[in-house]
Amino acid sequence: MEKIDEFFKQLTLGRKPINLYEPIYYTLSQGGKRLRPRLVMMATKLFDGNAETALYPAAAFEMLHNFTLIHDDIMDDAPIRRGQPTVYRKWNGNIAILSGDALATLALQTMLNTPARPEITLQLSKLIGQTSAEICEGQQLDLDFETRGDVTLDEYVTMIRYKTAVMLAGCLKAGAILSETSPENQEHIYQYGINLGLAFQLKDDLLDVYGDGTVFGKKIGGDIRENKKTYLYLRALQNADAESLSVLQHYFSSINFDEDEKYQAVRAIYDRLDVRSQTEKQIAEFVRSAMQELEAVHVQNDDKKQIFKDLLIELSQRNK
Repeated sequence: MEKIDEFFKQLTLGRKPINLYEPIYYTLSQGGKRLRPRLVMMATKLFDGNAETALYPAAAFEMLHNFTLIHDDIMDDAPIRRGQPTVYRKWNGNIAILSGDALATLALQTMLNTPARPEITLQLSKLIGQTSAEICEGQQLDLDFETRGDVTLDEYVTMIRYKTAVMLAGCLKAGAILSETSPENQEHIYQYGINLGLAFQLKDDLLDVYGDGTVFGKKIGGDIRENKKTYLYLRALQNADAESLSVLQHYFSSINFDEDEKYQAVRAIYDRLDVRSQTEKQIAEFVRSAMQELEAVHVQNDDKKQIFKDLLIELSQRNK
């Protein structure tokens, strides 16, 4: 990912006003997993595309991802991101909003600058535009869920599909489009990405309750403390008897509880209702669906799919 890092350095070098572009470089230079550009490159290699050209959509999707993080941190009032102060804390809210907006625009410009045939560049630009809109839709659904008491499991899966999965799927499809593989291959690798993203998010929900805080990288039980309607919570509501339902509603009606008491009480209900096992089964189902989509992808050398199988296992079985 060294070329991505250098791309980001040149993107903001010498640009003014400083208070607009410095927060952008500050965000992009923090690294992170670089999962999204990695996916673009993986799909490009799978379909025998040009890795040098793929740098543009890879950078564009990573920029779009970081734009969402800047704005998410404002909405969540989050002080820390990747071990560093968030943009709105280091500067202020107005600068963070503007820098995020500029970063989203730069992402689209970068995609439009992809050195490919015009019709390919147009397809890529439409893809990143669609992805950006769907992520916003997912974020709004998540906000709406905060004030609703009747959210269903299906609605939750729809929300995380838009908020999390479409970005991963879009990265994979970008590599497929750039490589000019068949529309069928593009759709199969996109659906692989959707199921990968769904499994990834449910694993995140699971680790927040059952993970090891020293490994996971953040304090366990954050979703419970903040009354977030995760897959585990909604599954518990679906399974709950009258007593368990009463306790859950009691603890999720306020944040004014002792944090450890609340976490332990809710986790005990999850344990009693077998929520962990049921969540793991749903993750396994998404993994199975992703594998089916991957198998349907047609390439001359099936050995090239192994890295996608490894990634699926890596993300669905991770402990952090």
